[in-house]
Amino acid sequence: MKYEALTGKIIKSAMEVHSILKSGFQEVIYQRALEEEFRLNNLNFRREFEMNIFYKNIPIGKRRVDFLVEDMISVEIKAVVEIENVHLAQAINYLEVYNLEIGLLINFGNTSLKFHRLENKKYIPK
Repeated sequence: MKYEALTGKIIKSAMEVHSILKSGFQEVIYQRALEEEFRLNNLNFRREFEMNIFYKNIPIGKRRVDFLVEDMISVEIKAVVEIENVHLAQAINYLEVYNLEIGLLINFGNTSLKFHRLENKKYIPK
């Protein structure tokens, strides 16, 4: 799997956060804790990384991914009981907008940590 070591490090960080905080907090609490865990694991990241959204080459808004790790992996986090198709679609949209190959959707809202590894089928190598 591409970027397996890096995505493994991200997932391990999320597992550590979930093992300490468990479920039941708002997303922003998990974001802050994951930010600290990324620092402890020497991962370079940008939190709430913002990009323009274009429609027919016209800027129509901005979107923020929760984390951009090592300028390669988008990490979108949720704190919901179950991941729904809309959450997966949102995470895939981020991959396409940012032209990233791999992303993670991590859910802290259940009794056990759940994650999805996503691949951008429209990725254009730079």
